[in-house]
Amino acid sequence: MINEIRNELFEHIVPFWEKLRDDENGGFYGFVSYGLELDKKAEKGVILHSRILWFFSKCYIAFGEERFRRQAFHAFEYIKNHCIDYERGGVYWMTSCKGEPTDTMKHTYNIAFAIYALSCYYNAFGDRFALDLAYKLFLDIEENTLDEYGYREAFSADWELVPNDALSENGLMADKTMNTILHLIEAYTELYKAGKNERVGGRLRFLLGQMKDKVYDPERKALRVFFDTKLDVIGDIHSYGHDIEATWLIDLACDTLGDKELIEDWAKRNLLISGNILDIAFENGALNNERDKDKINRDRVWWVQAEAVVGFTNAYQHSGDRKFLEAAHSVWEHIKSEMIDKREGGEWFSQVTFEGKPHEDKEIVGPWKCPYHNGRMCIEIISRGVEL
Repeated sequence: MINEIRNELFEHIVPFWEKLRDDENGGFYGFVSYGLELDKKAEKGVILHSRILWFFSKCYIAFGEERFRRQAFHAFEYIKNHCIDYERGGVYWMTSCKGEPTDTMKHTYNIAFAIYALSCYYNAFGDRFALDLAYKLFLDIEENTLDEYGYREAFSADWELVPNDALSENGLMADKTMNTILHLIEAYTELYKAGKNERVGGRLRFLLGQMKDKVYDPERKALRVFFDTKLDVIGDIHSYGHDIEATWLIDLACDTLGDKELIEDWAKRNLLISGNILDIAFENGALNNERDKDKINRDRVWWVQAEAVVGFTNAYQHSGDRKFLEAAHSVWEHIKSEMIDKREGGEWFSQVTFEGKPHEDKEIVGPWKCPYHNGRMCIEIISRGVEL
């Protein structure tokens, strides 16, 4: 099935995003509705552009085709010229279709994705200016967001704290989130890979420590989601997709650091998390979305399914237990059947019901809907060489 996944990447996902390139204003168009209507005047998400930059850079690393260099350079130019606040630090949240800042909020999560993308661009093409920008954004986070408990998240353009509604949900207003800690780990892993910088490595170890001591719940074998400023948990929520995504991203972080003790410690913990997700969230061949108190959301979300394929494959590679491989195969079959948009000009649906009906209020492209999760799934499965 590696061939099926390769075809999905090269014949469907990549051409879809190549066609969204905006040669008039730079970057890529920011919105396509469920009805496949392209809005060329829609705002452009900075997270979206960081993820596009990462995607084409990673495709070049994996496959070496010049088409990926061209698209990555186009995304890099947009981020370099329109998304970075060179005066006050950090990156903007949104820009207009022409590249002017429209939402100047600074968010640690958003900056982390810019670091992730710029570091990958450097690892693909050796552009030292991109790496220097990544280090500058790393310092912006380290110098502006930390308190005595960890990384704060939402700020004004001048680094004054603002409500964290960008990542809070389920009726909760969280000061700190597992989501930001996880994607700081992801960003600092790529940045450490780029330069083996000791300070970056130290902060990556700190974040892995927070994940172990504050985020991981050993009784439930699950990750806590929302926290107050002191990292005390708030709410009773379990995000199934983030759990399975975290397992392989944390394994990658430990491997990148080359720390044998960390590698072994987290490998055991991540298998416990993966096994728990398989037991409680895998239903009818795919992964349910989340649990909020006693209510389970059984919708199938595009990124959750993509991460399940990688996470279960990673668990199989670490354990040799075929139940994980069979789960990964099952989720891929579900993706082919229900998640991939087979309409002319479509990509993947954002979300479908348990019964397989797409949510028509969910866009095909938007500030969060991008080629990062599903494209990365394809690259990972092809690179790992595991037949599902």
